[in-house]
Amino acid sequence: MNTELFIAKRYLFSKKGTNVINVISGISVVGVMIATMAMVVVMSVFNGFSDLVATFFTSFDPQLKVVPVEGKTCAADDPVLVEIKKMDEVAVVSETVEDQALAVYGDRQAMVVVKGVDDNFSSLTNISNICYGEGTFALHAADLQYGVMGIRLASALGTGTYYPGYMHVYAPQREGQLDVMNPMSGFVVDSLLSSGVVFSVQQSRYDSNYILTSLSFARMLFQCDGEISALEIKLKGGSDIVRVKEKMQKAAGERYKVKDRYEQQEETFNIMKIEKLMAYVFLTFILIVACFNIIGSLSMLIIDKKKDVETLRSLGAREGLIKRIFILEGWMISMIGAVVGVGLGLLLCWLQQQYGIVSLGQSAGAFIIDAYPVSVHYTDVALVFVTVIVVGFLSVLYPVHYALKRER
Repeated sequence: MNTELFIAKRYLFSKKGTNVINVISGISVVGVMIATMAMVVVMSVFNGFSDLVATFFTSFDPQLKVVPVEGKTCAADDPVLVEIKKMDEVAVVSETVEDQALAVYGDRQAMVVVKGVDDNFSSLTNISNICYGEGTFALHAADLQYGVMGIRLASALGTGTYYPGYMHVYAPQREGQLDVMNPMSGFVVDSLLSSGVVFSVQQSRYDSNYILTSLSFARMLFQCDGEISALEIKLKGGSDIVRVKEKMQKAAGERYKVKDRYEQQEETFNIMKIEKLMAYVFLTFILIVACFNIIGSLSMLIIDKKKDVETLRSLGAREGLIKRIFILEGWMISMIGAVVGVGLGLLLCWLQQQYGIVSLGQSAGAFIIDAYPVSVHYTDVALVFVTVIVVGFLSVLYPVHYALKRER
């Protein structure tokens, strides 16, 4: 054990000449510990909400989605898309057409997103598992076209899970000029029947806006025969999504973008990442404030050990060695606080995962989940640990230099 580390440990754990120094040292450790624990818990809760939101998308979003980089649609028979469809890892492919329209039922109307999909859409996603009503998920029967709405959109239009009669859908003409004398000539109009079910993704983006229907209906409504908005893909079991995505992106080149589920919801997850980053920044500032206790503790220790410092100088100790002694003591306070704080933080996360100690509401079932979700990502734990050590180390450099200079 080197000299400065040995002396630093003796100074940290031995009884000081003034009891208040021991108290302040203890407060320093507790302050760093609490700040560290808070960082681990808060970041794990953000991870929990992020993972929870990701589970909601799995019933509606495909594993991979190929979209054109420019424009809303592309040719369905593009050789690039044909090549992607034929890849060995692909299990299910659904062509989709998606655009905005106006839905009118009775005296109510709403702007909606009409999404036309292939008949194999229920095999591509778990849409059947989130449908509610007396019917079954269906897109058409012979020449009859069905529209399956999100649960909030059904409420807004007053249809419920089943609506008798037709719901009319209006979309702007893609070509030609609007005749002001006959405004309706500027729209394509068609009608949908109810299949007796609605879907609930538990995300407002889908539940309040989307209508699922057949691909042929959407192509007719938006006048894009032979075109698609996206190619939605489900991979075979055991496929490496990351590797397959890279392979598809290489085949797609710069004309198409291959998106995984997180990239399909990029805006949502970017917001959550920003919120998590801001929480990390604010908690780091709290940690910095907690480290002021270390500064006070070291300043008082230097005063208390003034005679020891003079003795070390008389024995030939250089100024750098004396500085390292007190810097190491501040670093050890940070290290103890960091280790204990991380341990307590992980313990609290485990207790929350197992027992749901902190609930979201007093009445069960009021929310999607009853307790705050927690997901420990060990990269975040490592980041917190390194942050505490670095902040603790940097916070003592100048105070130790200044205090020793003053005590000369």
